[in-house]
Amino acid sequence: MADFKIKPLGDRVIVKPKAAEEKTKGGIILPDTVKEKPIEGTIVAAGPGKFEDGKLVVLTVKVGDVVLYGKYGGTEINVEGDEYLIMRESDVYGIVS
Repeated sequence: MADFKIKPLGDRVIVKPKAAEEKTKGGIILPDTVKEKPIEGTIVAAGPGKFEDGKLVVLTVKVGDVVLYGKYGGTEINVEGDEYLIMRESDVYGIVS
């Protein structure tokens, strides 16, 4: 998604959260009040990295990576009706392979 409308700065990334589960494994439909916040999503935009001791440290994650992050990590933003999270790379726990 190279044409994403927001370019994060520094070591920030924008994540499109995975949709919350609509049903339990047993087939019970979940109301919105009990759905768990997703902790997995896809990187849709990434900043260039951050400067440490005058040198640019590039990000480990890249656009397209599926990542795990903290349940309450990041700041929610709405872009053209879609929900995203903007967070620092340090809020990302790992890349799903």
